[in-house]
Amino acid sequence: MPFYHKLGKIPHKRHTIFRKEDGNLHHEQLFGTIGFDGMSSLLYHLHPPTVVKEMPGSKDVNPEIAEDKNMKMRSLKGYEVEPKDDYLESRVPVLVNNDCHIILAAPKKSLTDYFYKNAQADEVIFIHKGSGKLRTQLGNIDFEYGDYLVIPRGMIYQIDFDTEENRLFIVESFHPIYTPKRYRNWFGQHLEHSPFCERDIRPPSEIETFDETGDFLIKVKKEGVLYDFIYGTHPFDVAGWDGYNFPYAFSIHDFEPITGRVHQPPPVHQTFETSAFVICSFCPRLYDYHPESIPAPYNHSNIDSDEVLYYVDGDFMSRNNVDKGQITLHPSGIPHGPHPGAYERSIGQTSTEELAVMVDTFKPLKLTKQAMEMEIKDYYKSWLH
Repeated sequence: MPFYHKLGKIPHKRHTIFRKEDGNLHHEQLFGTIGFDGMSSLLYHLHPPTVVKEMPGSKDVNPEIAEDKNMKMRSLKGYEVEPKDDYLESRVPVLVNNDCHIILAAPKKSLTDYFYKNAQADEVIFIHKGSGKLRTQLGNIDFEYGDYLVIPRGMIYQIDFDTEENRLFIVESFHPIYTPKRYRNWFGQHLEHSPFCERDIRPPSEIETFDETGDFLIKVKKEGVLYDFIYGTHPFDVAGWDGYNFPYAFSIHDFEPITGRVHQPPPVHQTFETSAFVICSFCPRLYDYHPESIPAPYNHSNIDSDEVLYYVDGDFMSRNNVDKGQITLHPSGIPHGPHPGAYERSIGQTSTEELAVMVDTFKPLKLTKQAMEMEIKDYYKSWLH
């Protein structure tokens, strides 16, 4: 996230003597991206963050592909994902390519028995159902329904859930996640026309520093393999940090929709971007106010991208018979548009309460075996009636 933040205790100058109360030195760690050229934060640990005692095992968690190529409009019943106790075991990849993995999860229990680090991808976790606290090296963030949790790759974290009824829509990105460039000026500050600004972003607000030694299990994911590491010190031993590379939360309810006299195209809903795909938020908003406007989206061709919509809440006006947690995939190369009757039905309407998350990828998405198990058959024929 391109703004500066700091938390805890840090010295006046970087890379200088910074002693603990017992007189020993803190241990610096540069937590950076794109070599030394991207965003980074400087962490001050009580112990070296490098003390590995054992590597007891590993597990292949690469998605199992069912259909490598797809030219058919699809729909998945996302709420059919089975709730599971373990946080990582609950994560079910459904649509994947070399740029991102789209995952559904219904974890029943908090992630407290071990720590997790995704070393290959940034994570955007949308909280469809549930609330709790994200705990990280750099501090904690409270979350609730409608929050996006953006966790940079390499960040060690745990999650505390308040209840056992949790539903997550997760995007693993193999490219850095940014806010859209057109929303920011030369200095990275959000501009006046941006649908959200820095005060809507919630960085870590509390830091817990654990001075503990022992056996601490960290599961690290890299190149589709989950590795077990036993570290000798508690990974949340950071006394303070500063920089630009940190986890944060942003609520979809704080996205201010851009509207116009006639129907606005999907880019006005953009919330995050990478070089390979975008994430958009469809939020409750007033409809177009031209006296002859048609609020429903026009038919359009996905020439360059696959379009994924995850339905969160409300009545999505361009679709018929859509449930919470349902996913639609409209692949590149063929046109799509509103369902029969939706175009006409939208005329004269003044507002919508729809809530959805959209992911548009430039490379085609592959369907996993788990996705095929929750597919709504013959969805591609739903424009016939």
